[in-house]
Amino acid sequence: TLISYLIVILVQVNPGETFTITTEDGHIQCIQGPAHVPMMSPNGSMPPIFVPPGYVSQVVEENGVRKVVVLPHSAEFHPSMHPPPPPPHVPHYMHHHHALLPHPPHPVYPPVPGTGELPPQFIHQHPPPHVFQEQGESAGDVSDIQARSAVLSWNLPVSSQNGESHSHSPAAFTFEVAISNSGKNGKFKSVYVGEELTVTLPDLRPATDYHARVSATSSSIKESISELVSFTTESCEPDCPAAPKLIYRTKNSLSLQWKSSNDNGSKITNFLLEWDEGKNGPFKECYYGHLKQYKLTKLSPSTKYSLRLAAKNDIGMSGFSETVTYYTAGIVPPAPSPPVLVEAGVSWLSVKWNPPNGVSSDDSLTYSLDMEEEGSGYGFQPQYNGDELSCTLRNLRRSTSYKFRLFAYNSEGKSSPSEVVEHSTNPDKPGPPSKPTVKGKIHSHSVKVTWEPPKDNGGSDISKYFLEISETSVGNKWDTIYSGSQREHVCDHLKPGTTYRMRVYCVSKGGESQASDVMTVTTSAVPPGPCHAPCLAGKAKPKEITLQWGPPSVDGGSDITEYIIEMANSEQDDRRQVYQGPASECVVNNLLPGRTYCFWIRAANKVGFGPHSDKAEISTAPGPPDQCCKPLIACKSATCAVVSWESPACNGAEISEYRLDWGQVEGSMHIIYTGPCQSYEVRGLTPATTYYCRVQAVNVAGVGLFGETGVVTTPASAPAAVSVLHLLEEDQMEISLPLSTCLAIQWEEPCCHGSEITGYNIEYGEKQLVTVGRNTSYVFENLLPDTLYRIRIQAINSFGVGPFSHSIKAKTKPLPPDPPHLECVVFSYQSLKLKWGEGPSRALITNPTQFNLQMEDRFGRFVTVYNGPCHTYKVQRLSESTTYYFKIQAYNDAGEGGFSEVYAFTTTKSPPASLKAPKANQLEENTYEITWEPLQPMKGDSIVYILQLAAGREFDQVYKGPETSFRLTSLQTNCEYRIRVCAGRQSQDSSGSQELYGPYSPSTVFSSQKQELVPPCADLTTELAETKKTLREERFIAIVLLCGFAVVAILFAVVIQYFVIK
Repeated sequence: TLISYLIVILVQVNPGETFTITTEDGHIQCIQGPAHVPMMSPNGSMPPIFVPPGYVSQVVEENGVRKVVVLPHSAEFHPSMHPPPPPPHVPHYMHHHHALLPHPPHPVYPPVPGTGELPPQFIHQHPPPHVFQEQGESAGDVSDIQARSAVLSWNLPVSSQNGESHSHSPAAFTFEVAISNSGKNGKFKSVYVGEELTVTLPDLRPATDYHARVSATSSSIKESISELVSFTTESCEPDCPAAPKLIYRTKNSLSLQWKSSNDNGSKITNFLLEWDEGKNGPFKECYYGHLKQYKLTKLSPSTKYSLRLAAKNDIGMSGFSETVTYYTAGIVPPAPSPPVLVEAGVSWLSVKWNPPNGVSSDDSLTYSLDMEEEGSGYGFQPQYNGDELSCTLRNLRRSTSYKFRLFAYNSEGKSSPSEVVEHSTNPDKPGPPSKPTVKGKIHSHSVKVTWEPPKDNGGSDISKYFLEISETSVGNKWDTIYSGSQREHVCDHLKPGTTYRMRVYCVSKGGESQASDVMTVTTSAVPPGPCHAPCLAGKAKPKEITLQWGPPSVDGGSDITEYIIEMANSEQDDRRQVYQGPASECVVNNLLPGRTYCFWIRAANKVGFGPHSDKAEISTAPGPPDQCCKPLIACKSATCAVVSWESPACNGAEISEYRLDWGQVEGSMHIIYTGPCQSYEVRGLTPATTYYCRVQAVNVAGVGLFGETGVVTTPASAPAAVSVLHLLEEDQMEISLPLSTCLAIQWEEPCCHGSEITGYNIEYGEKQLVTVGRNTSYVFENLLPDTLYRIRIQAINSFGVGPFSHSIKAKTKPLPPDPPHLECVVFSYQSLKLKWGEGPSRALITNPTQFNLQMEDRFGRFVTVYNGPCHTYKVQRLSESTTYYFKIQAYNDAGEGGFSEVYAFTTTKSPPASLKAPKANQLEENTYEITWEPLQPMKGDSIVYILQLAAGREFDQVYKGPETSFRLTSLQTNCEYRIRVCAGRQSQDSSGSQELYGPYSPSTVFSSQKQELVPPCADLTTELAETKKTLREERFIAIVLLCGFAVVAILFAVVIQYFVIK
């Protein structure tokens, strides 16, 4: 009814374009192409369509449907033929909901010629309008609208200050998207919270109107909510329908019915029904149409069929429903085979059966089992009803026969009964027999037992009895000693004095009964059996052993009360009792070490003693040997003695060695021999000395005691060798001796070996022998100086001479040296350099010869001016032209030599001192007067002067005489001259007149062209030159010293690093 009053306009939106409309509630909605938008006009007028520049809208009507197509300008449409679009005011048109107007199949109509082939640059996308507000964010933009999803994007909020818009950073905002499908005033559901500006809305319903809004929050803005954005999801294929339901069935047909599912915006046009044709195979189509029911015919009876359903609209086909299974009606099943017995019990029977022949395994059958008890008179009673093929019947009577029959059911009815079969329950196990009793006398090894049958045999005869026996001491272990039908038995091979428990149980077809009550019986006791031979406990000792034993294997049925131990030296000797008591071990003492003894043991109980055990042969441990006898001592010489001894009793272990103790004091002896021999020769003894000795024997068991001590005194002999002999030094002598020809020795008196020492023989030099009395020192005289002697000594007594002592080496000192010849090698006016002998001027090596140089002083005494090993000496601080007197002496380790004769040496006269630089005064042109300072006469000697002049390199003498000035004339003009002067000393002696000149003065430089001469400047120039030379020498010496110190410092650092730190 609604459609008949409304005009439907279909707007086609090409790919890449956007269609924008204003909905009834005033919101802007954007629809992305490709799409077909159905519009309804309530008054039947054509809605205005606003198109981009260069395009026109055209209305095309096909099959009663009007469609608006947007085309570029063409020959049929000119701008002059169509007025420009109205002002931008969009009237309110109702956007029809897809559920009211089904969306036609896509595409509804073939595309308008030319529209689908537009190049991309001509496909204009109309931008969606924006809604501006004073402060907030823009409305969202919906794109890529699908049936179940859409993409929503939005811009950042803008704020207006002073008429200007300000945008914000996206990171400063958190956005929340909420949607509603129940109108703009409906309930909104939050679907996204985050910082992105685009979100995909999933899980939407197809063909449904949605309203969306975006809210933004930040630290500066509490909350800003956009305007609502509306959009409609696309239509799609229907939802999966529900499974078809069975309405009616026969043997050859199935009638089905179903309901429509959600069409998702496009009306369902057809349904597809598929089945497996009853073959449980792949599905095939059995119906396709718009009806909601269908009847399957020409089916097989009692057959299972599987079916599924799908719905189709103009968009596509839905998925299939769940698969359902239905059966066609069938016939009554045939009679089944009778039930078969699976297992029988005392009160239950388990039976099974098979399905009837000719029935398909897919047929659904149920079964009914009837049972009749023999002799009950109630007939068959139903016991089971179900679809299983087996059944267990319980609470039945034992040993009873039962009859069975079976029915089969299906949906069509009940089958005929099976054949009747008969099955019986088993008999029950019998009750326990009576308690066994003893029949007759109880013996030590046997007893006769009898019993009665059980009161309840369980429904069957007893076939066998079992008699069990158990020793009380063993515990709960039972052994069967009889099985048979008799009810009495003689139990033999029993142990005497042992308590036994006996019980009986029986067996029938029903099973095994419980055991009867237990009977207890004790056999009579007998004397115990033989024990095992006693054995050694621990280790045997030399004089005692510890025996231990265990009880006999057979105690005769009574506890063991005591044991008797008997011992003999051998099996033939008489036995004697060494122990009687209840213990299981004893100690036998007072035995001999290393001997074998025989032992026997008997056990006794209250009945009496048992037999002897086997013989045990046990030996005592070996003991140390007995004490040795006194040894025999025979002296072979004064320094050698032979000691012999006898072997003592070994006490069970062979003697391995003997030890000989020897010493000069009876209480302080030491072992000098260890070995297996029974004699030993002692060497190196001291003559005339008493010695003590004793012997002990050793075996593996230990060390025997020492025997008595033997005493021997060695005979006297020649004296011993002198052990201490040494040379006396000079400071050890009481009197002074010439060490160049004398040597003094000293020694200690050796041992006399029983005879007093009478004297000594001293051998020195080339085996020269001198005999002295009983002294301990001697002085050799008249020896050669500086000669090496070997000296040794031997002592003499009444028995002869002793051995020589060790040799010592002694050397006489050389004779004192003679004085050397003294001479003066350098004469000076204040020093004399003296030289003597042959040798280095300096003591480079240690010189054994020293020299003493003496000079006569003014008092006529000779005083030492030098003492040392050098061969030269310079005497200084002397007066000029003076005679000095000297003498010299040489000395070394041999002593001081004599003084030489007196030598006289005279110092020379001293030359005059150096003069100052002369002065040059210009008198006239080319005439100069030269003056210099005068010197006083020296010790009466007159002074003369020499003046030298130089115009080039060479100096020429221009004056010699006693005057202190001189006039230079005829000098060349414009020429530079140098002058210098020296003083000379004139003296008279025996050889005639002599002159001694001193050094020249510094030079004075002057030029003949100058009127004034400035000698101080010349002096300054000369002094500066000498000063520079001196400075250069000092700098060179300083650099050498600095380099030396640096090298030494580096060496010290390396040594410290390597030896100290590492």
